[in-house]
Amino acid sequence: MQDDLINADFAQRVVVQTADLPWTPSPQAGVERCMLDRIGGEIARATSLVRYAPASVFPAHGHALGEEFLVLEGVFSDEHGDYAEGVYVRNPPGSRHSPRTEAGCVILVKLRQMHLADEARVVIDTTSAEWSRGDADGHTRLSLYAVPGREQVTMERLEAGARLVETDCPGGEEIFVLSGSLADEHGSYSRRAWIRNPPGHRRRLGSVKGSVYWMKRGHLRQVP
Repeated sequence: MQDDLINADFAQRVVVQTADLPWTPSPQAGVERCMLDRIGGEIARATSLVRYAPASVFPAHGHALGEEFLVLEGVFSDEHGDYAEGVYVRNPPGSRHSPRTEAGCVILVKLRQMHLADEARVVIDTTSAEWSRGDADGHTRLSLYAVPGREQVTMERLEAGARLVETDCPGGEEIFVLSGSLADEHGSYSRRAWIRNPPGHRRRLGSVKGSVYWMKRGHLRQVP
């Protein structure tokens, strides 16, 4: 598998237990990556876990097609602020920053996947934001970003024993399990599992013991 082409067929369903993947050094000392999907070299359309060692920095750089990340561990920082575990950030196309961390951190990050019309910078602390009732008993949801007909990004929670109705995914979806475990008709998914369901997929999620997960839907209709 070439480094510039990883899970690049977006018509295929992909399930990755990220705990089983190796960490790959980046060109910057102290920064490692666990690559989930990728089209391109160092400038790539990519979905990755990125791990920063304590006291590491990354040179100032721009995001011509945007950057989206969720802090999974530690505290990620740049000149705009400090982002603790559970903070979701969207840096729009054309933005620049100089990442760093004091204590170290792990983030789930998506690069070069925004529409040029996405001009707003978004910062949401999911640990203190107000969640709302979801689609069934035992299901709650926090909206992070939404553009009708293009994409919807949420944090969702299923209580133990909760189950959702069967759902169509005409624009595809990605799910990253943050805690607990999820299940559908294809299997079960533990903490830090990443699932990418292609456009046209149908699924029914549930959880035996409860789960919190990040979800992005509708964005896989047109992928280069």
